[in-house]
Amino acid sequence: MSDMTLDDATRIAAALKPETRAFIGGEYVAAADGSTFQTINPATGSVVAEVSHCKAADVDTAVKAARTVFDAGDWSRSDPEMRKEVLLKLAALVRENAQELAVLESIDAGKTITDCLHEIGNEVADYFQWYAELIDKTFGKVAPTGQDSLAMIVKEPIGVVGLVLPWNFPLLMAAWKLAPALAAGCSCIVKPAEQTPLTAIKLAELAAQAGVPAGVLSVLPGLGETSGEAIGRHPDIDVVSFTGSTEVGGYFLRYAGESNMKVVGLEMGGKSPFIVLDDALMDDDMIENAAMSAFWNGGQNCSANMRQLIDRKIAGEFAERVTARAGQFKLGNPLDPETEMPAMVTKEHRDRVMSYIETGKAEGATLAHGGSVTMEPGTFIQPTVFTDVTPGMTIAREEIFGPVLGVVPVDGIDEALKIARDTEYGLHATVFTQDIDKALRLSRALPCGTVSVNAFSEGNVTTPFGGYKRSGSLARDNGAEAMDQYLQTKTIWIALR
Repeated sequence: MSDMTLDDATRIAAALKPETRAFIGGEYVAAADGSTFQTINPATGSVVAEVSHCKAADVDTAVKAARTVFDAGDWSRSDPEMRKEVLLKLAALVRENAQELAVLESIDAGKTITDCLHEIGNEVADYFQWYAELIDKTFGKVAPTGQDSLAMIVKEPIGVVGLVLPWNFPLLMAAWKLAPALAAGCSCIVKPAEQTPLTAIKLAELAAQAGVPAGVLSVLPGLGETSGEAIGRHPDIDVVSFTGSTEVGGYFLRYAGESNMKVVGLEMGGKSPFIVLDDALMDDDMIENAAMSAFWNGGQNCSANMRQLIDRKIAGEFAERVTARAGQFKLGNPLDPETEMPAMVTKEHRDRVMSYIETGKAEGATLAHGGSVTMEPGTFIQPTVFTDVTPGMTIAREEIFGPVLGVVPVDGIDEALKIARDTEYGLHATVFTQDIDKALRLSRALPCGTVSVNAFSEGNVTTPFGGYKRSGSLARDNGAEAMDQYLQTKTIWIALR
C-alpha cells in the first residue's frame, strides 16, 4: 500500500462511486424526509457528493432497530467466538479495501494519501483485530464470601450506544469507538462528522459483509444540530461517546441531563505542551518530533503540541532549527504521496486558523515562518512558526487546531511546569530531557491523560487515551479500558443451601 503512486490514486479516485445514503437496519436508505447536504473536497473546493441528511426521525428508526436486535440477543448475547470471528473478518475486509477507503478519505477530508493509507490499512484494521482478540480474554470475578454464598461480578453490554465522530481522523476515530463497542456486544449508532461522512458509510457495508447482524450497526450522516442532538437526547440510547470540541462536549452533557441521564464519554480539546529542558539532546530526531507534534495532519489534532516550552538557554537554536524544518514541508495535491501537509477541512476552519495567526502578530509574537494561505481554491495554510511567544498570548492559550507552532522560552523546569499546568485543558504533553528523574517528575506532575517522553506519541491500541479537566471525562478510548464505557457491572449473589 505504501507503493501507491499519484497515478494509482488518481485512477482510484476517478472510479469512485461513493455510497451517500444512511445505513439503518442492515440496508442503505435515504433520509426519512429526503433531505441531503453536500460534502466538499477541501483541496479543490469541489462538491464530492450529496449525502443523506439524517434527523430525529432517522435516529429514532435506527435506535428502534438497535434496541430490537439488542434485546433479541443476536449480537449482545452471542458466543464470544462469534463476535470475535466477525470482527476479525471486518479487519481483513478493511485491509482488502484499504486503498479505496484511503483515497475516499483523502478526497473527503483533504488529508494526505500517505496518512490515510497508514491509518486505514494499518491502524483501523489493527483496532478491529485487537478488540476481536480481546473478546474471549475478558473475565468477570468471584468475590470472597463465606461457605453459604457465592458472589459473582459479571460484565454485560450496556445496550444501545451513540458514537459521535470528529472530522480530523474520520475512519480511525470510528474504529477507536466502534471496535470496543461491538466487541462488548452493544448495538451502535454512528454519526460521522458532516464534513467527512463517506468512509464511515462505506464501513457499514464491510461490517454487514463480515457478518454484523442487521440493526447492530447504523451510520447516520447529518449535522450536529440535527442528528447529533437527536442522538444526545434520545431516551433509548444508553451511552454516548463523543470526540470533538469542548463546547460541543458540553452540549452532550446537557442533552443527557435533560433526557434520560445517559452515560456520556468525552474526548475533547487540548493545548498540549512540548517541553524541552536544557539537558535535552537537540538532534534531528528531536526537531522532527517537535515539528510533527504541531504540523501532523495540518495541526488538526486534539493532542497537537502547539505550545513549545523551550529552556531559554537553547530556545534560539531550537527556534532556528524548527523553523528550518517547517520550511521543508511539501504542500500539494493530497493524493500525491509526496505531499506532507493536508488542507484545512473547510474554508470556514481555514479562516478561523488564519484569524489566530493575525492575532499572534497583533499581540507581538514574531512570525518566523509561514502564516499565509496558499493553493486556492483549496484550503491550505503554510506551516507557521511564531517565536517570542509569551504565556498570556491568545495563541499560547486557545486551541487553534491548525499548523501554528509557538516557541515559548522558559527559565528552567519549574517555570516550564508552571506554564504547562496553566491551562483549562489536560490531554497530552511531551517532555524532552536526558535526566530520568526530571522526566518522571514532570510526567507525574503534569495534569493530562498522556505524557510522552523523548518522542511525540499518543501511544497505541494497548494504551488508554483521554484527558483531564476540559479535555475529557473519565471514559477512555483505546486499551482494555475503552470497553469499560460500553459495559455494565452486575453482581449476582447466590445463597447456597
